[in-house]
Amino acid sequence: MITMAGIKSNRRERIKKGIRKHLAGSTERPRLTVFRSNKGIYAQVIDDVTGKTLASASTLSKEFAETGNKVDQSKAVGKLVAEKAIAAGISKVVFDRNGYLYHGRIKSLAEGAREGGLDF
Repeated sequence: MITMAGIKSNRRERIKKGIRKHLAGSTERPRLTVFRSNKGIYAQVIDDVTGKTLASASTLSKEFAETGNKVDQSKAVGKLVAEKAIAAGISKVVFDRNGYLYHGRIKSLAEGAREGGLDF
């Protein structure tokens, strides 16, 4: 028996692999990747050449203090990861939506990161 959750996660993984074929972060333009769960949203700036995380933020991080709905929280996480990335000397990134549709919380995080000063 196939569940709906299994179908959706398999679909996201297929989309993710297709995106990652054409997208990679470099030292000059690291990758801003997003993970979304039912409870929170997570963002990382990753240098794929060295395999290191340069900046990260989530709704579970200590610096995060936003209340409201999930879309507003996502925007705040985008601004927070942008602040951390700029403090680390990164202003240009490549946005990796990680197989999710560019809609709702993912779009709001991207807008927050742009407002925070990241260019993508």
